[in-house]
Amino acid sequence: MFSAIASYMIFGIPVVIYLGAITLVLLLFTATISTLNKRRIRIIHMKWHSRMAYVTIFFALCHALLIILSSF
Repeated sequence: MFSAIASYMIFGIPVVIYLGAITLVLLLFTATISTLNKRRIRIIHMKWHSRMAYVTIFFALCHALLIILSSF
Protein backbone atom coordinates (compact mmCIF):
# COMPACT_ATOMS: atom_id res chain seq x y z
CA MET A 1 0.00 0.00 0.00
CA PHE A 2 2.74 2.47 0.94
CA SER A 3 4.76 1.67 -2.16
CA ALA A 4 1.71 2.52 -4.28
CA ILE A 5 1.37 5.89 -2.53
CA ALA A 6 5.11 6.64 -2.68
CA SER A 7 5.39 5.75 -6.35
CA TYR A 8 2.21 7.54 -7.45
CA MET A 9 3.20 9.69 -10.41
CA ILE A 10 2.24 13.35 -10.77
CA PHE A 11 3.52 14.83 -14.04
CA GLY A 12 5.89 11.88 -14.33
CA ILE A 13 7.53 12.39 -10.92
CA PRO A 14 6.79 10.26 -7.82
CA VAL A 15 5.04 11.83 -4.83
CA VAL A 16 8.06 11.11 -2.62
CA ILE A 17 10.21 13.45 -4.71
CA TYR A 18 7.64 16.23 -4.30
CA LEU A 19 7.56 15.70 -0.53
CA GLY A 20 11.36 15.90 -0.42
CA ALA A 21 11.39 19.11 -2.46
CA ILE A 22 8.70 20.69 -0.26
CA THR A 23 10.65 19.70 2.84
CA LEU A 24 13.84 21.26 1.47
CA VAL A 25 12.07 24.53 0.61
CA LEU A 26 10.46 24.66 4.06
CA LEU A 27 13.81 23.99 5.71
CA LEU A 28 15.46 26.82 3.80
CA PHE A 29 12.55 29.17 4.56
CA THR A 30 12.76 28.34 8.28
CA ALA A 31 16.49 29.02 8.30
CA THR A 32 15.94 32.28 6.42
CA ILE A 33 13.52 33.51 9.08
CA SER A 34 16.13 32.96 11.78
CA THR A 35 18.95 34.51 9.76
CA LEU A 36 16.96 37.62 8.89
CA ASN A 37 15.94 38.16 12.50
CA LYS A 38 19.56 37.86 13.66
CA ARG A 39 20.49 40.59 11.20
CA ARG A 40 17.68 42.80 12.54
CA ILE A 41 15.63 42.50 9.36
CA ARG A 42 12.17 41.93 10.82
CA ILE A 43 10.10 41.13 7.73
CA ILE A 44 8.79 37.91 9.26
CA HIS A 45 8.24 37.77 13.01
CA MET A 46 10.32 35.24 14.98
CA LYS A 47 7.20 33.39 16.21
CA TRP A 48 6.85 32.03 12.66
CA HIS A 49 10.24 30.34 12.95
CA SER A 50 8.98 27.73 15.41
CA ARG A 51 5.72 27.27 13.51
CA MET A 52 7.56 26.64 10.26
CA ALA A 53 9.89 24.25 12.08
CA TYR A 54 6.89 22.14 13.13
CA VAL A 55 5.57 22.11 9.56
CA THR A 56 9.02 21.17 8.24
CA ILE A 57 9.32 18.30 10.72
CA PHE A 58 5.86 17.04 9.72
CA PHE A 59 6.73 16.99 6.01
CA ALA A 60 10.13 15.41 6.70
CA LEU A 61 8.54 12.64 8.74
CA CYS A 62 5.94 11.98 6.02
CA HIS A 63 8.70 11.86 3.42
CA ALA A 64 10.89 9.52 5.46
CA LEU A 65 8.05 7.23 6.48
CA LEU A 66 6.86 6.83 2.92
CA ILE A 67 10.35 5.87 1.79
CA ILE A 68 10.96 3.48 4.68
CA LEU A 69 7.54 1.82 4.59
CA SER A 70 7.54 1.46 0.82
CA SER A 71 10.69 -0.65 1.00
CA PHE A 72 8.94 -3.36 3.06
